[in-house]
Amino acid sequence: MKMRRTTTAKWYTKYNRWQINVQIHGERKSFYSSIPGRNGQRECHEKADAWLERTRGSQGRTVKSLYTEWMEEIKIYTGKGHWGKYEGFWRNWMRSRIGNFKMENLTEQHFQDIINAAFQKGLAKKTLSNMRGCFSTFLKYCRKSGATALLLEHIMIPRNAPVKEKKILQPDDLNTLFRRDRTLFKNDEVYEPLVYAFRFQVVTGLRPGELLGLKWRDIDFDKGIVSVKRSINVDREFTTGKNDNAVRNFALNKLSRGTLLENKKRNGGRGEYVFSLDGSWVRPSNYYKRWVKYRNYQGIGQTTPYGLRHTFISVVKTLPEGLIRPLVGHSVNMDTYRVYGHELTGEKHKTADLVQLEFEKHFIDENSVRAHSA
Repeated sequence: MKMRRTTTAKWYTKYNRWQINVQIHGERKSFYSSIPGRNGQRECHEKADAWLERTRGSQGRTVKSLYTEWMEEIKIYTGKGHWGKYEGFWRNWMRSRIGNFKMENLTEQHFQDIINAAFQKGLAKKTLSNMRGCFSTFLKYCRKSGATALLLEHIMIPRNAPVKEKKILQPDDLNTLFRRDRTLFKNDEVYEPLVYAFRFQVVTGLRPGELLGLKWRDIDFDKGIVSVKRSINVDREFTTGKNDNAVRNFALNKLSRGTLLENKKRNGGRGEYVFSLDGSWVRPSNYYKRWVKYRNYQGIGQTTPYGLRHTFISVVKTLPEGLIRPLVGHSVNMDTYRVYGHELTGEKHKTADLVQLEFEKHFIDENSVRAHSA
């Protein structure tokens, strides 16, 4: 049955516009039209009627029905690597707790309770943050659908939630990576064709999927520019990357340029992908397995392919963060060094030496600082 509107738009000379105020389920809204005459009044009525119908139809809907609709929508424009996490949050944490609730009865505390329960089960801080992001995006869809006006403004991630520390390559590991290209295959020592991929990732900070998605046409050797346009995820889907900042370009330096040229020379540049096996693109799972086999054979620390990205950021973290964020595809709000910067061996001593130099600048009596340094 169509929702009946009981008010009529009025013309306000002072503002030179029509205005109508309507209300449903305790929510009040105003609509306007600057068109003079009956056409403006009619436009006002149409806006109000459309909102009333939409809002009336969305009331009383369960969280389950709305979440199902939302999942169908995001599957249209994202890959499984993205929506699969949201599906997991629903299946493991939301469905049993709030699935049968009416959307209009939900409060922020319901979502906080889910975060708290996940924390008590030992989920890492990053996972909890991703869960909170899922809630916010879902509620944005619900507000768009007129099913709720709820905003998540005070959802907290427990301070002592565990942080899963990424392991990085230390200086000795880096020397090994750039000097040795052998791996183990069927108990024989053989050349590792992806060794230049490992090296290029560690000197550019690319995500593994971005590295494997690079094509030769994305590289302009004359201008020294690499364009990152696509990524391969664990489900073998080609996407534009993890976020809006993933599509980007960056300049080559001598080390990264030399690594690309050596890769082309050693592997023949076969196929359209920069890092390939027998001319074909490399699956992320295969890349991971080959890295682990190479890493273990060479006695390198227990680092994952994503740890190579963390290694890059850890090495360059003395540079201004504003230069590094766009290079690695982070937004301006991302705390890149806090999340990705890790300690390199000997770094504390280097810091101590730098502090020493700063104090030496300010001692009037040089003999005094030398005496204390002895």
